[in-house]
Amino acid sequence: MNDPDGRSDDAAPGDGDSRSSDVRRRENDDLLGLAEEAGRLGIFEWHVPAGAVRLSPKFLRLYGLSAFDGRYDTWRACIFREDQIRITELIESAFEAGSRELNAEFRIARPTDGALRWIEARNIIFYDGEKRPLRVVGVNVDVTEQKRAMVQFRAFTETLEERVKERTRELETEFEARQKAEEALRQAQKIEAVGQLTGGIAHDFNNLLTIVVGGLEAIGRQISMLPESPAASRIVRARDMALQGAHRAVTLTSRLLAFSRQQPLAPQALDANKLVAGICELLRRTLGEAVALETVLASGLWRTFADSNQLENAVVNLALNARDAMPNGGKLTIETANCYLDEAYVGEIAEPVMQGQYVMVAVTDTGSGMDKATLQKVFEPFFTTKDVGKGTGLGLSQVYGFVRQSAGHVKIYSEVGEGTTVKIYLPRHRGESDSVKAEEGTFDAARAIGEETILVVEDDDALRAYTTESLRELGYRVLEAASGAAALEILSNDSDIDLLFTDVVMPGGINGRQLANNTTHRWPMLKVLFTTGYTRNAIVHQGRLDPGIHLISKPFSFLELATRIRARLDAPD
Repeated sequence: MNDPDGRSDDAAPGDGDSRSSDVRRRENDDLLGLAEEAGRLGIFEWHVPAGAVRLSPKFLRLYGLSAFDGRYDTWRACIFREDQIRITELIESAFEAGSRELNAEFRIARPTDGALRWIEARNIIFYDGEKRPLRVVGVNVDVTEQKRAMVQFRAFTETLEERVKERTRELETEFEARQKAEEALRQAQKIEAVGQLTGGIAHDFNNLLTIVVGGLEAIGRQISMLPESPAASRIVRARDMALQGAHRAVTLTSRLLAFSRQQPLAPQALDANKLVAGICELLRRTLGEAVALETVLASGLWRTFADSNQLENAVVNLALNARDAMPNGGKLTIETANCYLDEAYVGEIAEPVMQGQYVMVAVTDTGSGMDKATLQKVFEPFFTTKDVGKGTGLGLSQVYGFVRQSAGHVKIYSEVGEGTTVKIYLPRHRGESDSVKAEEGTFDAARAIGEETILVVEDDDALRAYTTESLRELGYRVLEAASGAAALEILSNDSDIDLLFTDVVMPGGINGRQLANNTTHRWPMLKVLFTTGYTRNAIVHQGRLDPGIHLISKPFSFLELATRIRARLDAPD
């Protein structure tokens, strides 16, 4: 007998409900897939303690990923390098504050087509009973087109009154906004391209420079043994000219790495007032009597967190540029101040800059100034207004790269005939002052000798030969290996080794960092000193040298090698 709905009395109870549940589940899954497709969004789930990430198929297509290993670090590596520090700090701040929601915007570089795309992330954070983050669940949406539309809309609203009066002004403003957006994209692509090119050649080039500089220095140490003669004098002059050229090549490579934001920074909490005061005496001697140097240092200046050597180089670079812009003399002012970059200001900047508190260091001159066309190019590598042979065009680009790598901002103001002001903004540091250990002292080669055993690991045969010969000249017992695997075999057969001196980037499946981790785990008393011409993120992450890492960058001189080796051996650790 059938009931009014047409169902048989003999049907098994629950069968229809089960089939209906399966149908509804499939319909819900189809609806979710269609919603993802229509909204151009992908679903993201991060298990924080395990560092594991689950991504929906649409998310993988959005990022241009054909495969994904489920690791959080792999997802983070998809974020455009310039945005990674900002996003990491934003996530950490949200966790510390116990925030329920976490929203962010950043760029990704898709591996499929190399395109830069803007992503908007909207997430919810789940915590355990002790307020520790457990899961982050949310969606990512491609908002590249909306970003471009916002730039054009902002330009439209800013000139609304003039557009009502004049149709031509509307077209000009829209065109200008489009140019700014395109220029920002071109600048980001240019930085990425230069970074890839520089990283590709820096390792081999710095290896060659180490050998060249080391060979010239070795010649210099032997010259004193030659009898005085015109020929000996010519050898000295030739050696000095070659060494000068090699040092210029070293500076050039360093500046390229700075611009591409691949130099290993060692940031610390620092007082910009003390730094400026400390270099003023040097600047007064360098600038000459025709340039009057004045400092305006703010009282109660906040501390910032940056690499002091690179900040000092940036200020000196700007001061020398200012001197060159005042050939007949003038006034140079270095000023410090506490500043706040508000939402309105950072909204007008093409590059991503966080609003908040910053320490400003400004360098102002009364020189010739620059026109608008020159201002648009001043940070480009190899662009210079100086005569041929008077500049490399990398001074300002080096400053720009260092500041951006430090999560800061640099702004330049100039008018023809009125002078120039360059303002560096570095984020305020709210933590306590760092107690920096002075590992290296002031040594000379005579005091840097030793009798310990050093294992040198370097895949470049010529560079390995130069390094081992230099260390033997200093009295050390030296063992050598061309790969990480060979080094492990030597260590297994000879435990009486005091220091592992290893290159970072090496072929064969074991890089210097992996070798050091392996050896120090098995031989805890073994000390390690790294050397590299290009880190490739093995010991440098987010632009900063990893904690506890001791590094001598290539190219290094004989004296630098001697003092750093001696200091590392003498360090208590």
